[in-house]
Amino acid sequence: MNSERNGTRCKSQTKAGKPCRAAATKGGLCFFHANPNKAVELGRIGGRKHRHAAAEGADPLPPSDTVIAVGDNLDRFSDELYAGKLSPATARGLTSLLTLQLRVIEMTDLERRLAKLEKKASAEAEPEERPGDDGPEGKANPEPET
Repeated sequence: MNSERNGTRCKSQTKAGKPCRAAATKGGLCFFHANPNKAVELGRIGGRKHRHAAAEGADPLPPSDTVIAVGDNLDRFSDELYAGKLSPATARGLTSLLTLQLRVIEMTDLERRLAKLEKKASAEAEPEERPGDDGPEGKANPEPET
């Protein structure tokens, strides 16, 4: 039985050097070893079929510089996902990017608020200097003694 099976197998070898396990045609080779260019052609056809469409015709995204804008983009992506215009994998990637954008917005807002508070605190800590004032210890124009 094993000898019958080997007789119907391809007589060629794989790239790894092992015997090809595909069924042989009348010439003793499998279809792809008998027609090596056909494998390349079929691979190209499959690649074209599964190629991702370029976003050339897509509307550009509005800037996501505020929390409201990020929410609007999420609404838009949800609608496109539900309508089948956006693949779930792309929606996941966009959601991750928008989550990161929200974190950046929050951190930027915190940094701005902190800088404003530090500026206000340093302005209150420094004594106000008036023109002609030498500082807290003496006056520039002492009053004449009479």
